[in-house]
Amino acid sequence: QVQVVESGGGLVQPGGSLRLSCAASGSISSAYDMGWYRQVPGKARELVATVISSGTTYYGDPVKGRFTVSRDNAKNTVALQMNSLKPEDTAVYYCNFRTSSGLQNFWGQGTQVTVSS
Repeated sequence: QVQVVESGGGLVQPGGSLRLSCAASGSISSAYDMGWYRQVPGKARELVATVISSGTTYYGDPVKGRFTVSRDNAKNTVALQMNSLKPEDTAVYYCNFRTSSGLQNFWGQGTQVTVSS
């Protein structure tokens, strides 16, 4: 059984920074893609950033240049450094571990990020 647990959400002022962390326990290997998605009420979940097994990173357009995703294969962890935060970054952020085929796909419970003055 795989468990995925996020941490690091909270309230931050516009222009501030937050770092989200996520750890997976169970049968996870470096072959998994690791990433972050976010969702606001009434909207579909959207890609924030992902780092695939090769180390290549992909970012959603709204966060390019402000967010950085990184992974530690030895610890089965993925982190999201968020800088220059904007009110529109407010959302529940979900961590995801998946195989490239999508047959194995695990989500965390989500962590709230609120950007407000």
